[in-house]
Amino acid sequence: MNTKKDILEIAKQTISTESKAIANLINFLNKDFENAVKIILKSKGRVIVTGIGKSANIASKIVATLNSTGTPSIFMHAADAIHGDLGIVQKDDVVICISKSGNTPEIKVLIPLIKDSKNKIVAITGNIESYLAQQADFVLNTYVEHEACPNGLAPTTSTTAQLVLGDALAICLLEMKDFSSKDFAKYHPGGTLGKRLYLRVNDLIQKNTIPSVKPEDSVSNVIIEISEKRLGATAVIDNDTIIGIITDGDIRRMLKDNQNFMNLTAKDIMGGNPKIIDTDAMAVEALNIMENNNITQLLVSENGNYKGVIHLHDLLKEGII
Repeated sequence: MNTKKDILEIAKQTISTESKAIANLINFLNKDFENAVKIILKSKGRVIVTGIGKSANIASKIVATLNSTGTPSIFMHAADAIHGDLGIVQKDDVVICISKSGNTPEIKVLIPLIKDSKNKIVAITGNIESYLAQQADFVLNTYVEHEACPNGLAPTTSTTAQLVLGDALAICLLEMKDFSSKDFAKYHPGGTLGKRLYLRVNDLIQKNTIPSVKPEDSVSNVIIEISEKRLGATAVIDNDTIIGIITDGDIRRMLKDNQNFMNLTAKDIMGGNPKIIDTDAMAVEALNIMENNNITQLLVSENGNYKGVIHLHDLLKEGII
């Protein structure tokens, strides 16, 4: 029975084997890779990614990455393609075919059919002497010396190499298209990632109350306003201009430092120069300001006009944190 040390050694060896193989891919990058990127950029069609076995699984992931970074792509299983799914491939599509050996029977049937349709073929293969490599327009070499599997049978290092090269393609295309975070948000509207990219401050304060007091208001009125509006703070407004903020913390400090506070006003206990954010700012920007200044609220304005308070809890509820 393996000891804990044996298990960790196996894991370390696996990671080491695969990382060395990935690093070696740099030596295989050539004009074919560059031209493959250019042909995809110029294409008016989509990218069709195909493979069989574990390579098909990698193809699916590459398709997902391409789609999410602005390159329309479709997965086509190589076995299904020769039994009716070849209709997926349209005139202007570029086909990426993934195969470690490049000599599987399905690939040998599929490639001539794609070539008959005049579609450009990009091969991702670990065998540059294979049938696939010889027939493809562009060959991306993913040769690995050996699999991480001790028997050399289970696709491990080879599929990792395919995946990394697919990521390299996707990132090159992203960079060449000047694909921005705003573009990324269009394809990732759900979940925390999407919200970080598209939610704005204005989206989060719509249902919030708008606490405010005047500089001359009594401390009692300030406490009532903060308590009723339930945002832990209130803005101090003078002639429609924000001049300060009073938080729960300010109230506690005032009670601690003043035995008699009945004659104090909002102006006496407010914090000047409050942190203010615009309604159109990204919600994640509000989070950054709060974190950098160790605060839990920000006053919100629009064209200089006070619009309310955004609280750390608003960001928590939306999953921004």
